Amino acid sequence: MTNGTATPTDLDTRLEAHRTELTGYCYRMLGSSFEAEDAVQDTMIRAWRSYDKFEGRSSLRSWLYRIATNVCLDMLTAGNKRARPMDLTESTPLAQAALTPRPDNTWLEPMPDARVLPTTDDPAEAAIAKESVRLAFMAALQQLPAKQRAVLILREVLAWKASEVAELLGTSVASVNSALQRARATLAERKEPGADATVSDPLDEDQQKLLDRYVAAFEGYDMTALTALLHEDAVMTMPPFDLWLTGVGDITGFMTTLGAPCAGSRLVPVQVNGLPGFAQYKPDPEKGGFSPWAVQVLEISDGRITGFHCFLDTQRWFPLFDLPLHLEAETDQVEQGA
Repeated sequence: MTNGTATPTDLDTRLEAHRTELTGYCYRMLGSSFEAEDAVQDTMIRAWRSYDKFEGRSSLRSWLYRIATNVCLDMLTAGNKRARPMDLTESTPLAQAALTPRPDNTWLEPMPDARVLPTTDDPAEAAIAKESVRLAFMAALQQLPAKQRAVLILREVLAWKASEVAELLGTSVASVNSALQRARATLAERKEPGADATVSDPLDEDQQKLLDRYVAAFEGYDMTALTALLHEDAVMTMPPFDLWLTGVGDITGFMTTLGAPCAGSRLVPVQVNGLPGFAQYKPDPEKGGFSPWAVQVLEISDGRITGFHCFLDTQRWFPLFDLPLHLEAETDQVEQGA
């Protein structure tokens, strides 16, 4: 089929086949779930409108990546770098804890695995894909200039050849190799919290037991049990608040003071950023049952939880994860939507 004979249905099908991987690429570039989906939609519209000019000198996939890259670079011209709380402030002792929100566009955002990780039968490929959307790696990408970011993602995550990246960016192979070297050097200098997270795919028996114990401890609001699961240097974050806490004592202390209304919560498993996570529903004293409170993302290393990241803007996150905005009192768990 040539592009001259493509029907609208044919073209829609061919473009849609690339949506998930393009969303993953734009998400890595932009650090925002919603901006990534907007960027892909813009890419699809531009591709549709200019398809009659697509001469087939490259594959449709390469052409779409070129469009998506230009869309992302345009969106990044403002220089905004998505961040985690630890990128912006020092850790706060519990005694000084204050919940100060920052604007939405400050934060690195969570993303459901299903929206950014294409299905593959290759376990090694699946593992690399998951590692490339983990919060620590995403935060490191945000420290790179936009074109270095694109080069690193295309070369190291998507395994494009230097010549292919040079053609996509309209530059030389030497320029691509230089940008990749600088990007690698920048990442090597940084030690991102959570970079040591080790989660197998699928979870091994010990990791699954750890998560089961975590659910029991959190839903029971048992701080003694939770203490046994947390690494002594565990980190807790709560975007959109810039507060972050370090250490078991401050984390459990927060949960029994400012976080005390979370007692009696229910947790629903979600797959998020290549890591285990949960949708947290808090008891709703007005309506009864449970209302959304946070999407939790857990980082695990050496049999302990090292990162405990709670994204609190539930009106945005729960629909993104196809999760209901209310649980009935008798509902202990719910199937995540398709």
